[in-house]
Amino acid sequence: MASTGQHLREMYELLNQHFGPQHWWPGDTAFEVMVGAVLTQNTNWANVEKAIENLKDSGDFTLEGLYNMSEEKLAALIRPAGYYNLKSRRLRNLLGMIVRDYGGDLSSFFEEETETLREKLLSVKGIGPETADSILLYAAHRPVFVVDAYTHRILSRHGMVLEEISYEDLQELFMRHLPPEPDLYNEFHALIVRAGKTFCRKRPLCISCPLKDWGPVNISS
Repeated sequence: MASTGQHLREMYELLNQHFGPQHWWPGDTAFEVMVGAVLTQNTNWANVEKAIENLKDSGDFTLEGLYNMSEEKLAALIRPAGYYNLKSRRLRNLLGMIVRDYGGDLSSFFEEETETLREKLLSVKGIGPETADSILLYAAHRPVFVVDAYTHRILSRHGMVLEEISYEDLQELFMRHLPPEPDLYNEFHALIVRAGKTFCRKRPLCISCPLKDWGPVNISS
């Protein structure tokens, strides 16, 4: 019987063979990735790209530039990302923590140990585990696996985890059984999101899915 690690490796290979490299996370700098991680909450990436383009066009797309911008102006610029008033506050909360604790120096912030970084991010109002871990993996390049609704849906449907598994336990499943390699975690999470959007929807399209025969349970049976 295959081990959990073998099942996860097989999952990765099946998805990689089907979809190929995903080139995540789109962003020219760690700062842009961090901003995108906040803006992408509850929306699609196309909308986030429009919002980031607006921020760049403003001429103030720096940590201090956005932090010193009025909340009203920031909200107007990120309007395409949806929930713009809420997200402007969350983004300002995050930037404010870096300004307050690190003098606005993002490099100094990212020099912290991974555990400290995660604690700092989670201390910011409006930053939950998925957003914090996205910043850790994609902006800080730390070996922290990001899990989301697609991860939960795919693994629970295939009998790898129980429906009621917590974020932390699902994350630990990956991090305990895979080597701590940021590039692997990056690509694996991106492939899971692609599979979730393409096949493992609320009404799954199992017949064409590369994972249809994968895992302890065959979903199509």
